[in-house]
Amino acid sequence: MKHSTRTTLSGLALIVIGVALGLGLAASRSPQPPPEAFQAFQNAYEMIRSEYVEPIDSERVAASAVRGFVDELDPHSAYIPSDRMEAIEESFRASFQGIGVSYEFVDGPADQDTIAVVTVVPNGPSSKAGVRPGDRIVAVNGRSAVGWSHDRVQERLKGPEGSRVEVVLQRPGGPDSLRVRITRDDVPIETVDAAYMMDEETGYLRLNRFARTTYREVHEALVRLKEDGMQRLVLDLRGNAGGYMSMAEKVADEFLTDDQVIVSAQSRHAEYSETRRATSGGVFEEGPLTVLVNGRTASASEIVAGALQDHDRALIVGRRTFGKGLVQRQFQLGDGSGLRVTIARFYTPSGRLIQTPYGDDGQSYHEHKHDLSAGDSLTDRGDLLRKTPDSLRHRTDAGRVVVGGGGILPDVLVPADTAEHRLRRLLEGHGIVHDFVRRWVDVRVASLREAWAGRPSSFVDAFAMPEDAYPSLLRYAKRHGMPIPDAARAAAGRPESRVYGPDPGSPADSQAAERFADRPPVTSEEVARSRRNIETVMKSYVGRRLFGTPVWHRVRNSVDPIVAKARSAWSEARMLASRYPVVSPPQPATDTYSE
Repeated sequence: MKHSTRTTLSGLALIVIGVALGLGLAASRSPQPPPEAFQAFQNAYEMIRSEYVEPIDSERVAASAVRGFVDELDPHSAYIPSDRMEAIEESFRASFQGIGVSYEFVDGPADQDTIAVVTVVPNGPSSKAGVRPGDRIVAVNGRSAVGWSHDRVQERLKGPEGSRVEVVLQRPGGPDSLRVRITRDDVPIETVDAAYMMDEETGYLRLNRFARTTYREVHEALVRLKEDGMQRLVLDLRGNAGGYMSMAEKVADEFLTDDQVIVSAQSRHAEYSETRRATSGGVFEEGPLTVLVNGRTASASEIVAGALQDHDRALIVGRRTFGKGLVQRQFQLGDGSGLRVTIARFYTPSGRLIQTPYGDDGQSYHEHKHDLSAGDSLTDRGDLLRKTPDSLRHRTDAGRVVVGGGGILPDVLVPADTAEHRLRRLLEGHGIVHDFVRRWVDVRVASLREAWAGRPSSFVDAFAMPEDAYPSLLRYAKRHGMPIPDAARAAAGRPESRVYGPDPGSPADSQAAERFADRPPVTSEEVARSRRNIETVMKSYVGRRLFGTPVWHRVRNSVDPIVAKARSAWSEARMLASRYPVVSPPQPATDTYSE
């Protein structure tokens, strides 16, 4: 079985980690006389160009030289080749011109990759043309699309607004093929993944990055949630790698009172050094608030989390954040390539620099991050605070201890679970649940659509995987190399009627088994203990196929340990909200939350 890969026609396969003060063309500073070192470089280049035994590729040499310059800076300054610039700018713009689908590659004829539609943008070009999640795109403009690369898919399916493309679809459970003509359009890339009421008083909002449209999306979502009765909010910033600094400031401003510091930037250049403050009139300046974070919460997301923690406005729940406290600006070079350069460091309202220290090489930088995360799993928050040097200890408005020097340490720490959900991590990490459920849905997609069409909330509340689906998943996993003894599969407790979808029909080959060679066998206890959790994960994939990303998150949140911890910690969040804003001088530092 091939491991499925997923991307989108917006270029979101590229992960943008960075805070941007400006994007696009940027004028450089007034030129200064070149230093002697640069003159030496120029002389070396001219000598090699004229004397080397073979002609040199000047563009390639120049790009390598620029990369060399950047490698001597910090881990997040970067040279961006011209072929990546467009996709990165699309991500910041939060729109692109194309057909409006996300896709993945799945096994096709003669073991070649086939394009499978994962999601369709609502009211986008493909949606209007009748394309559905699960459809396979097998031809584009009369040419077979089987075996295409990501680059070729992007090249052939994206295009200017108003242009047309004809695709041939194979629809599981439908006719042999469908020929569809799609008129390309400007397609929005939403940065709010989900916004819904978890119960009668609790709103939930998940934000995936900070782009041009983020503030408008967040503002509108908060207004809708308040109209639905929201009295308290879970703001989910997990996996949010950053984006525009200005958008992070505006989002934080929705929760903070007038004139509170949001973030300060410090640079050797005066125009980049500034302090940004909140204004009045935020949508949710009162009421309990929890913010969910993890190790992939970075940069602009840390501005929001840091400001809300330092002013005691929100309870931060989850795992230590990434630790990127650098402000960057993107400059476009003459050949279409770009430079993302650190221009300042940012500090939270209490004065914390949350940037993880970096040495002379990227390896030591990431090793230090790994050590911090591992330490979080071995002790509780109180011990971590007591071991933190005084130079990294800061105080919130109310006097609580917070730390800098390596991400934001949550108020309620939820260590990574090393044993409880091992089976789920194995099944998801190797794409087994995803592939199994895709096949499972393909067989019965028509009946599922008929039963649940237009009823996402009913699906979330009432749908359950059939009893024989879990044992069949385990059988499918075993055939693809996972060490699941027959006795452990029997512990699933139900007979296996059949394996849904195509079954390899033979024991796992050596290549598949190699992936699990160093894994201990799955035990009967694990199989029994993990059943409800994994069945819910399977349901989330079904929900995404039928209704899209928002239902995916709604289903998964019901078995998410960080969400569960946040929902059990409302008493602490209420306490913070009741005394916010803190106007009296801070009391001696306290370690209120030590989970």
